[in-house]
Amino acid sequence: MGTVQQSAAPARTGYGPVFRIREFRAVFVAHLMSVLGVVVAEIALTVLVYRATGSPLMSALTFALGFLPYALGGTLLAGLADRYPARRVLVACDLICAACAAAMALPGTPVAVLLVLRCATAFVAPLFQGARSASLPDILGPGDAFVLGRSLLRMVAQSAQLIGFGLGGLLLTVLAPRGAIALTAAGFLGSALLLRLGTRSRPARGGSREAPSRGLRSVLGDRRIRALTLLFWLPPVFVVVPEALLAPYAAGIGAGTAVLGLLMCALPVGTIAGELWAGSALTARTRSRITAPLAAVGLLPLLLYAVRPGVPVVLAALLLAGLAHAYTLGLDRWYVDAVTEDLRGRAMTLLSTGLMTLQGVGMALAGLAAEFLPVHVVVTGAGITGTVVVLLLLAELRASASKMRGPRSETGLPVI
Repeated sequence: MGTVQQSAAPARTGYGPVFRIREFRAVFVAHLMSVLGVVVAEIALTVLVYRATGSPLMSALTFALGFLPYALGGTLLAGLADRYPARRVLVACDLICAACAAAMALPGTPVAVLLVLRCATAFVAPLFQGARSASLPDILGPGDAFVLGRSLLRMVAQSAQLIGFGLGGLLLTVLAPRGAIALTAAGFLGSALLLRLGTRSRPARGGSREAPSRGLRSVLGDRRIRALTLLFWLPPVFVVVPEALLAPYAAGIGAGTAVLGLLMCALPVGTIAGELWAGSALTARTRSRITAPLAAVGLLPLLLYAVRPGVPVVLAALLLAGLAHAYTLGLDRWYVDAVTEDLRGRAMTLLSTGLMTLQGVGMALAGLAAEFLPVHVVVTGAGITGTVVVLLLLAELRASASKMRGPRSETGLPVI
């Protein structure tokens, strides 16, 4: 593990001190470039495939291929995040994505090849995200600065949902789809350059060359890490249910497309606002104290769907569910404290893999349930079931802490 810079431990609450760390600034800007590049590529590639085939199914499949290879890539590649130096892994992933985007931009590339290249970029994405998350404690230190750094990167990804698609649509009014994809390739190259020149070279954490299944067991075999991982994975499965069913629900209450767009923004806006408030206004001690209560009540706003409410109440429910997502800042701290350094890369890669994969599963299950039940019943059921699941996980987390004879975090608080 590289020596942590003395400036890497901001003494006061807030995001400002994190940005004073030069390496993190490089990571942040690289993340912004790659996220916007991915969003633009998704739009441009969807348009390109639809124009080439005239098939809505093929166009939708282009989007789906951004999720489907995630589980496979995250499981098979997780060990690489610890086996090789983080900077080398990150730059290699960016270069692979840049090469794939450049190949997509070539005139005459067949649709089948476009889809394969889309799969390739999605396949390496969880490795990139895991290696980057695992490197943050080296750059920022394992304490509060790490939590705030992770929060900033999450907010960038959430903001891409709000502005990225709009910017991509505007871009396609002045550029052909292949031209927009060429800009994506340039964005990945820029990200690789920033990470190569803007971050320090640190040795690998020494991950073993074990089989992927053993790597998974080495992370999830620990009772506390398993409970923390599931607390990251499972609540989003239920949170995405109202998002996945917003279109049929809006149609059912007579809301137009403009209202649907407003409702689609509610959950990400609430999520960003919640994280921004927790990261800038609360101390590390307070964030730790509110983690369990916020997680426990985070899905209760979905119970408002039981009365089949109108637009204002639905908007409030989604905003409140998003605001409760602030519990993840405390959860981040518990997680990095629980995972040993030699497992950090694998743990972070599997964490992002499960999160993305299970959200897709949650959307699919929501759609399936809505084939047989009214939408408001499905969302209400998700709120109830999800709350029960979270309470059981919190109980398991508390039980795992009791086995550790009451360890205390750096903030002086019991882990839970």
